[in-house]
Amino acid sequence: MKKSLIIILALASIGFASCNGGLKQDEGGMLYQIYVDKDGPKIQSGDFISINLIAKTDRDSVLFSTYDAGHAVQTIVPKPQFKGDIFTGIGKLAEGDSAIVKILADSMFKKGSPKPPGFKGNYLVYIIKVDKVIPKGKLSDQVFQGRIADYMKSLGELAKKQEPIAMKKYADAHKLTVTTTADGLQYVVVQQGTGPKMAVGDTAVVNYTGRLLSGKVFDSSIRDTVIKDKLQVDPMRPLKPIRFPVGEKKVIPGWDEALLLLNKGSKIELIVPSSLAYGERGVSIIGPYTPIAFDMELVDVVHPNPNAPKPVTMMPPPPPQAPVKK
Repeated sequence: MKKSLIIILALASIGFASCNGGLKQDEGGMLYQIYVDKDGPKIQSGDFISINLIAKTDRDSVLFSTYDAGHAVQTIVPKPQFKGDIFTGIGKLAEGDSAIVKILADSMFKKGSPKPPGFKGNYLVYIIKVDKVIPKGKLSDQVFQGRIADYMKSLGELAKKQEPIAMKKYADAHKLTVTTTADGLQYVVVQQGTGPKMAVGDTAVVNYTGRLLSGKVFDSSIRDTVIKDKLQVDPMRPLKPIRFPVGEKKVIPGWDEALLLLNKGSKIELIVPSSLAYGERGVSIIGPYTPIAFDMELVDVVHPNPNAPKPVTMMPPPPPQAPVKK
C-alpha cells in the first residue's frame, strides 16, 4: 500500500474514532486499531524494528512525523515502561502492519516523559507503519547485531542512490536553476552583495534557515521563522546572526565552500549533499545520506586584525631523563 494512502486511511480512522468508536481498549487505557494486518509473529521486547510514524495530539496537532524527517525510526524494542504505553501498542503488531495507537497523555507525562510545548489534549496519537522486524529470538548477540548491520547498510545504499534524485526533485519543485560545484554543492545566488568578499580565516556573520528536502524547517537563526515553524528554543542561544571563522571546519563543509563564493550582503539558496553535510551517519532528525537545504544571508564579513597579538606558542616540556645505571 502506498504511503499516501496509508496516511489518508489513518487520518480517516482517527476522525471515525473521535469518540473511541471502532477502537479496541487495552490495559492502561490504551486504544488501538490495526487497519493493515499482515500474517507474522508479533513484535517482542528485544526485537529490532524500523517504523514510520506520525505522532500527534488528539486535536490533530502534529508533534513529529518520520515522513517529514525523511527517514524511519530504528530501535531495539524495550519492555513496556508502563501499562498501555506505546511499546504495548507496538507489541500488537507484526512486520507490514499499520495501526493507530492512542496513549493517555496523563499516563505518559506522569512517567517522566517531557510534555511537548503547548500540548493540549487527552491522548497522544500514533499512526504507525511497521516496515521491518528482525526478531531477536534465540539468536546470539553477534548474529543479531550482524543482521541489523546488514539491514542498515542496505538502507544506506538505497538512500545514497536516491540522494541525487531527491536533490533534483527539490530544485525542480522550487524552480531553482542551480549551479553545481565539482563536489556536488548546488546553489543559487538570490542577491549579490557589494561588500568585501570572504576569504579563509575571515569571520562570517550569517543569518540562516535550514530545511529538510520535505520542506520541514529544522533550524534557524531568525526569530520569526522559529516562531512560525514552532522550533524548540534554546534559552542559552540568542536568536541573531551567528559568527564563525570560515574555512576552519567549524561548520559543515557545504557552508565553508558556499561562503567563500560570497561577499557581504549576499543571499544564497543551497542544496547540500550529505557528503558536505552530515554524511552516512546523520544527526538528530537528519538521517544518513540526507541532503539538506539552506537559505543564507552573509550579513557581515570580519577580516582578521593584522595588528592583533600573535598567540604564544608553548614549548612542550622536555622528556624525563632515563635513569642512570649505577
